[in-house]
Amino acid sequence: MEEYDIGYPHSKQKRILPHNFRTIHNRMAAFKLDATYYDGQRENGYGGFQYDGRWQEIIPSIAKRYGLTADSRVLEVGCKKGFFLHDMQACIPGITVAGVENHPYPLKQAMPSVKPFMQQADYEKLPYPDNHFDFVLGFASIYMLHLGGVVQALREIQRVCRGGSYVTLGAYHSQEGKELFLDWTLIGTTVLHVDEWQAVFKEADYQGDYFFTTAESLYLHRA
Repeated sequence: MEEYDIGYPHSKQKRILPHNFRTIHNRMAAFKLDATYYDGQRENGYGGFQYDGRWQEIIPSIAKRYGLTADSRVLEVGCKKGFFLHDMQACIPGITVAGVENHPYPLKQAMPSVKPFMQQADYEKLPYPDNHFDFVLGFASIYMLHLGGVVQALREIQRVCRGGSYVTLGAYHSQEGKELFLDWTLIGTTVLHVDEWQAVFKEADYQGDYFFTTAESLYLHRA
């Protein structure tokens, strides 16, 4: 168990944020998790969540770290439109993939190649047996839950995984970093100090890898 950067290709340009960068109206729009959040205006979400193949750049290193082969089973918790799952199949032909989302819009818009392997389910109650997957990914999804939900989701990831797992979590190192991250995030609900996350891992008995998404990792700066 360690903090590990899988190398997801974020923009490294500085993001300059004024105070109150996003309003309560932007957050209420985003929390519907519908077309407005995924494919509407940028201030309310992704501003158009479209496939660009970026996961293919890093799946070889993921496969190497977690020992994934054509015989492996992979689950994504918070699979959105299935981009990761699609690229996983493209990079490792024959691999078994599955995905869950806790809201319907991205599932309806999912890539045809993986749509049959995706379903709506609560992250706190994954519809799979114990030790079923060789790798579980929870990328930018777990910390949208309240604290109790986060703990239970981490327990569920641990339960269904017989191999490695990897989650990203909203976090901060300082008060300034906390304020920047909270001004940036739209649906981040459980955003904790990095030391507090260690207590959460212990409570959940989570033993996989993780990455703290912070103001620093997102290149956030105050105007």
